[in-house]
Amino acid sequence: MRPRSPGLFLLLLWGLQAESQEEVRAMVGSDVQLRCIYPEKNSFDLNDLYVYWQISMAGKGNVDSVVTYHLSGNSSASHGDNHYKDRARLSLDSMKQGDFSLHLRNVTPQDEQKFNCLVFRKSLELKKILEVAVTLHVAANYSMPVVSGPSQDEELTFTCTSTNGYPRPNVYWINKTDNSVLDSALQNNTVSLNARGLYDVVSVLRIGRTPHVNVGCCIENVLLHQNLTSGQTETFTGTKDSITEDPVDGSHSGKHQQVFSVLAVLAVIVLLALATGWLCRSRCPPKSYTGAQVARPELALAGDSRPAAAWYRSRFTPEACPRGPSWRMRDAAC
Repeated sequence: MRPRSPGLFLLLLWGLQAESQEEVRAMVGSDVQLRCIYPEKNSFDLNDLYVYWQISMAGKGNVDSVVTYHLSGNSSASHGDNHYKDRARLSLDSMKQGDFSLHLRNVTPQDEQKFNCLVFRKSLELKKILEVAVTLHVAANYSMPVVSGPSQDEELTFTCTSTNGYPRPNVYWINKTDNSVLDSALQNNTVSLNARGLYDVVSVLRIGRTPHVNVGCCIENVLLHQNLTSGQTETFTGTKDSITEDPVDGSHSGKHQQVFSVLAVLAVIVLLALATGWLCRSRCPPKSYTGAQVARPELALAGDSRPAAAWYRSRFTPEACPRGPSWRMRDAAC
């Protein structure tokens, strides 16, 4: 019996079990080779071979879909599923040497499938000579997560976004003060497929107001063993009723500006003090020192408006005290 179509030939493969299994990882957009090699060194006639690569259709039980195939008597391989047209191919020269590997171009997230390689020989009454199962795991790097917020409501709300990754990620929020993981009950994650078949992530964190908050968002790609943590640090200081944002970006320059402002004010104050002292010295010349002076009593006599010291000197000057018999009394008065 000679099968003339992939659908008819698939009926002969019912119940076959894979003899060997492999796992392969590939990045979205890259090319990959799914290996299916005859274990013994041998050469094959292409007219004696039936080669099939197929996948199981999700949700359709045991129904399989052909990716590409080669039938005895065909000059080249053909394609079954239109999704793999111009992307999946077999090498005729390699198959002559027992290498039936599938070359898949431009890997997409939909290619994450279990591929089965089946090889039969016509001359052996369609005896199966090789069966290999290859599971293809597809991955794509997520963008670096970006954290925005918080909102100024009764609680602090932070939002983390990351796009174009595969497979579905794990999302964590981290207290960057001690690198502890915050309770997952505080976050709400939304993961959706975009037009490219990749995942976009939006995670919202809600926490109560505290005097100091320093959080980061982590996107984990399990398949790539990769953790991406937001490079932006959100730091807020203040009281429960008044919280002031103090972002890391530009914090050093802001502190330097404050220091320069204080120094400038101090310099102006010093210059004003020096200028005031110079003006005072220039307008107020210093007095000469004449020595200690004896304080004289200032007495006033009734009926005389002149100071007592002036009146006293006018009465008892040396000229007003001629020597006479009563010189002792005069000298005492003078």
